[in-house]
Amino acid sequence: MTLSQATGSTPFFMVYGSKPILPTILDYGAPRVRAYDELGAEASLEDAMDQLDEACDITLLYSAKYQQVLCRYHSHRVRGQAFNVRDLVLHLVESNKNHHKLSPPWEGPYIVMEVLRPGTYKLKTIDGEVFINV
Repeated sequence: MTLSQATGSTPFFMVYGSKPILPTILDYGAPRVRAYDELGAEASLEDAMDQLDEACDITLLYSAKYQQVLCRYHSHRVRGQAFNVRDLVLHLVESNKNHHKLSPPWEGPYIVMEVLRPGTYKLKTIDGEVFINV
């Protein structure tokens, strides 16, 4: 089975906590099947439970690292944009209600009335009607 890039483990291991034993492995008598001992299975089960906790911790670390790399990849081309008072801007339509797939995704233009804080603006329409804090 293929290792997941996000977790570093196979999906089977994530669900069951062990490697899969395929029918072909049973048919051809792989070394791990031949070495199976019923009496030692209980002790190995306890060891496997301890290893499972460790594997969960490792998976969490893999996942956190993967999320950081993914975030860095998606945000490396994003440039910050600051607007000033009296700039003309467009506003992204948030609701698709009463819109079809050919409707424009932007509405406006609007005039920036006031900069409330970086990235937050008070807008008004060209007619002078106060629109919204964006």
